[in-house]
Amino acid sequence: MAKYSIGVDFGTQSGRAVLVEVGTGREVATAVKGYSHGVMDAYLPDGVTRLEDGWALQHPGDYLEVLHDTIPQLLQSAGVEPAEVIGIGIDFTACTMLPIASDGTPLCMRSEFASHPHSYVKLWKHHAAQDEANRLNEIAVSRGETFLARYGGKISSEWMLPKLWQILNEAPEIYDAADVMVEAADWVVMQLTGKLVRNSCTAGYKAIWHKRDGYPSRDFFRTLDPRLENVIDDKLRGEIRSIGTRAGELTEVAAELTGLRPGTPVAVANVDAHVSMPAVGITEPGKLLMIMGTSTCHVLLGTEERMVPGMCGVVEDGIIPGYMGYEAGQSCVGDHFEWFIEQCVPACYMEEARRQGVDIHQLLTAKAKALRPGESGLLALDWWNGNRSTLVDADLTGLLLGATLATKPEEMYRALIEATAFGTRMIIETFREHGVPVDEVYACGGIAEKNGLMMQIYADVLNMPIRIGASSQTPALGSAMFGAVAAGKENGGYDAIQDAAREMGGIKPDSYLPHEDAVKVYDALYAEYARLYNYFGRGENNVMKVLKQLKSVTVKDGVPVC
Repeated sequence: MAKYSIGVDFGTQSGRAVLVEVGTGREVATAVKGYSHGVMDAYLPDGVTRLEDGWALQHPGDYLEVLHDTIPQLLQSAGVEPAEVIGIGIDFTACTMLPIASDGTPLCMRSEFASHPHSYVKLWKHHAAQDEANRLNEIAVSRGETFLARYGGKISSEWMLPKLWQILNEAPEIYDAADVMVEAADWVVMQLTGKLVRNSCTAGYKAIWHKRDGYPSRDFFRTLDPRLENVIDDKLRGEIRSIGTRAGELTEVAAELTGLRPGTPVAVANVDAHVSMPAVGITEPGKLLMIMGTSTCHVLLGTEERMVPGMCGVVEDGIIPGYMGYEAGQSCVGDHFEWFIEQCVPACYMEEARRQGVDIHQLLTAKAKALRPGESGLLALDWWNGNRSTLVDADLTGLLLGATLATKPEEMYRALIEATAFGTRMIIETFREHGVPVDEVYACGGIAEKNGLMMQIYADVLNMPIRIGASSQTPALGSAMFGAVAAGKENGGYDAIQDAAREMGGIKPDSYLPHEDAVKVYDALYAEYARLYNYFGRGENNVMKVLKQLKSVTVKDGVPVC
């Protein structure tokens, strides 16, 4: 009898679940549930409490809805019995964190805190803790803290500790009411198993935890803020368990929620990008994987711990046991193009797309494809949502250079695509310059699956072939594979993720190959991109930050003030 595993991928806008046949990787059924509350960046669910710039929140109840709606749907559509499912795994965007009470209840789900912004989930792209991140980095540098080099020289405002510190600074009552602060991934596993198990991936990449050294010292936290001296014991306590192991088994309550059997093994949670690597079949160094969606995360294996400026982190066993796992990223990719569609496309283009029976992205892609590299006369910096790697600065903003009164929307659209490709090239070159080989490039995610023009531009900018993951639901497939590992070989699964990757992971047969003529043009454009990158990103011209500061001090609650 066939055995199955379930993977659930909690993304930025929705949750995706996939039912996978163990041994073949065949995706038997897929279900998607959009978050009821979406991303809250303007108001809380009460419709009254307004959020400041840089905020991005979610409601944890949406995650339970995903489990409740998608998993029974998988079983029903595939005609699979719960007894045939041997394991379940989940992955999440990160750092996506929330404060919870001692019984596991998120504080936002308690009536007294329902209208308090700091009681909700802070999504990965919540950037309002930049002041805390800046201060943390200044103190770490002044103290000569060695951990900083493992994160490229800077801790991002997206990570756990700046967000936690922001809560303490701006809402001490929420900080005090919270029993612990947790990654949303670990909270969901807690709902499934009834116990808190922190995963080593988010602890390592997002919370400054090291397999050998642990967290930074109490003295460091005391120097940050006397109230943080015992933060690890007070707010980040809990067992940290390695990815690729079992977190526990489904409780009766979780079984009723999901329609699965009580006792079904549950894998330790993982990060959406990192769990994708074995799903593409990568289990060895030198192969960089781009997980392309709202943002792009770049993951890579190495045999040594190298210090790479601007990387998001290097964590032992962080992606595949036995290797150093490197992470870098770009904060604005899919978000980039969505902004352009919503704010910059004229009505006549929308009408043209309607007449052709295509969506606006397809129309713009077709028009942009007709342009030759360099033909638009435009060059952009891809910082509409700040820069994650290699500058680690959420206060940077976007730039479009070369526009004239004749500039067309498709030219701008292509320039934005090229900017994200240049950003990836900057990341790859930085890895190589610091002793981490990048010999091959792979891609997965919605953009890699759907936008051939974008992938060809990336191949031309990088001057490297790009191979595409076989699955359209790569993170969910990877989570299902880890679910099969949690079950173990004796139950029809696997004893190691490498074994699962060999049988269940894979890539499409065709690759995107670089075009020699385009490579030459993009080399010249990249040289100019790099000059702008350093000029605006490394302090020579801080006009972006000046503009952002002027905006924050001259506008209050939407009303201009003197």
